[in-house]
Amino acid sequence: MSYAAVRQYQSASNSVLFDDTSPHQLTAKLFDGALSRLATARGAMACGETPSKLRAMSGALAIIEHLRACLDMQAGGAISRNLDALYDYMLRRLVHANATNDAAAVDEVAGLLRPLADAWERIGTSR
Repeated sequence: MSYAAVRQYQSASNSVLFDDTSPHQLTAKLFDGALSRLATARGAMACGETPSKLRAMSGALAIIEHLRACLDMQAGGAISRNLDALYDYMLRRLVHANATNDAAAVDEVAGLLRPLADAWERIGTSR
């Protein structure tokens, strides 16, 4: 099987997975994915598994950057500005953690992200 065929299969699978998913649910999945990747990166740091750490950190950084890019600065007002600043801080802390193997910085970012994920989940259940 060719690499192109595998990519096409993955793309089709992802399309099926997300066709019936609301934007709110997709955002919840992003939060879950970021937290999962942070946990993986943390574990990889503890075991000295650099390639695994790099993959997990890269994924977490990409997700947080995506969450940041999706902010509606005009409609969101102060909330969007505050989240933008918080996401920026998280990204800077993760770059530091990645470069220095600072597990405490990973824990800090997870600790900042978890309440956002919980709040987002509560918003979904209150609708």
